[in-house]
Amino acid sequence: MQQEQKEPAGGQQLATGPVSEKNIVDSVVIIPTYNEKENVAAIIEAVFGLPREFDVLIIDDNSPDGTAAIVKDLQKKYAGRLHLVERAGKQGLGTAYIAGFKWALARDYEFVFEMDADFSHNPADLLKLYDACSRDGADLAIGSRYVTGVNVVNWPMGRVLMSYYASRYVRVVTGMPINDATAGFVCYRRRVLETLPLDGIRFKGYAFQIEMKFLAYKYGFRIKEVPIIFVNRVLGTSKMSSGIFSEGFFGVMRLKWSSLFTKYERKTV
Repeated sequence: MQQEQKEPAGGQQLATGPVSEKNIVDSVVIIPTYNEKENVAAIIEAVFGLPREFDVLIIDDNSPDGTAAIVKDLQKKYAGRLHLVERAGKQGLGTAYIAGFKWALARDYEFVFEMDADFSHNPADLLKLYDACSRDGADLAIGSRYVTGVNVVNWPMGRVLMSYYASRYVRVVTGMPINDATAGFVCYRRRVLETLPLDGIRFKGYAFQIEMKFLAYKYGFRIKEVPIIFVNRVLGTSKMSSGIFSEGFFGVMRLKWSSLFTKYERKTV
């Protein structure tokens, strides 16, 4: 009988989904949410409407607008395919994804995706990221805004320039051959997530995206950028802040410095 798991110490309730049974579907899309009631139902329906099957895991940080209640209602329609983790409060993007990664690894998914809830990432592009890993041999596929120029719609010019040059800054400081290091539309093969020290990830905000890619690069995984068009959200409120930008700017230097004294060796099985 399928049972829910709970982690009372962290105020976190893990969603339904048996840990001991292997999933028929090999892919899960992790979508963190905080006050996304305008978008969450539509993004879930869009993923389940794709020609390839993906499971969906929503990580909700106790949204006061009732986002989780909408997901629970949709679970009746998508039983066994739509999962929900409810956390006690707003704990940051990075910790949401780490919780999702551990959840996915415990359930034997081979391909684990990150995607925003607000349609800035086109759900149809999940297929391109999947092909990059399953067919083209990438360990990490990035939905890239900058690999073929600047493909961003409806952002103010100031934010476009800040994002673009932030990625250039990351590339120069770290040496990563990646054009969009801050991208949040990503597919990981499970071997990447099994290798990276998830409990040692330092950053909780958007710098988390840089840190994950940097570690994958240092461990020698194959990374491929897939061109996408990023469209600014129409509904809901952006979670970007000056603190997030500061974390990324100084965090990159700390990542580079610490890497000079770290050995990145994959465990042999």
